[in-house]
Amino acid sequence: MAEELKSIVVAAVPGGSHPRANLPTAAEDSGSYTEPVRCPHRKRGETAAHIALKRLALLWAQSRGYSGCAFEVQLPRCRFRADLAAYRPNGKEIGATAIFECKQAFPDLRRDNSCSAVTAKRLERVFQRRQVLEKILRIHYPALRIPDSLFSDFDSHNFAAIEHRGYVRVLRELSALQNRLFDCTKFERLIRYRCANLFFLVVSNRLFREPEIPFGWGALIESEGELVLVRKPLWHEVASANRLKLLERIAAAGTRLLNKQSEITFDDVCAARNRASP
Repeated sequence: MAEELKSIVVAAVPGGSHPRANLPTAAEDSGSYTEPVRCPHRKRGETAAHIALKRLALLWAQSRGYSGCAFEVQLPRCRFRADLAAYRPNGKEIGATAIFECKQAFPDLRRDNSCSAVTAKRLERVFQRRQVLEKILRIHYPALRIPDSLFSDFDSHNFAAIEHRGYVRVLRELSALQNRLFDCTKFERLIRYRCANLFFLVVSNRLFREPEIPFGWGALIESEGELVLVRKPLWHEVASANRLKLLERIAAAGTRLLNKQSEITFDDVCAARNRASP
């Protein structure tokens, strides 16, 4: 346990055990270390409404005992970031973790709320429809065949040449379903990967639709300047090592924010480390 807690402290110290351990990459931060930051936790292109929801979520989490919180935390075991990640201590035992996702518009909410099982079934049906259409088009339009193979059975066909509306519509839906299956299942994957014990979706009152809240997630709606819990989340068992890993990520994200506020650059950290070296 002592070694695990030591690793968390190392992650919270600028540079940690590696010169770039807690400094954002160019892709993540794009030079913000060298410029004064007017709104340290604001992402490029982030709206005021989204920032307000994140602030309310931060306040709500701390009022419920989550003393360790950070915005824009890169989650362990997956490629996603959380709008807000939080940790609630539990005495001498490892505490609970929570993830908050804030959505201020329907397209943003529905983009991450796709169900992979339903989408996969629909994708299979549309793919079968495409195969049937191509079989029919080969029969009715033999001139579409392109003799580009040694064996005629493997020749390709230029179906786009006839601009068949039904076929074009099937291709468009097939592409949309494939994108949805691989890029629009964030809520489901966060639970599947056991990224935290609890998950909360934070939305404005006008966006709240009970059927659209992902399974297993709690719902916090903004009402008169504060958040109200309208649906409790399900508890998910998470290994102690994974909870500590998320706590480490929270500490690192908090350090990055402090570096921005204090205008500490990577060169400053390296210079301080060199002076401290014997």
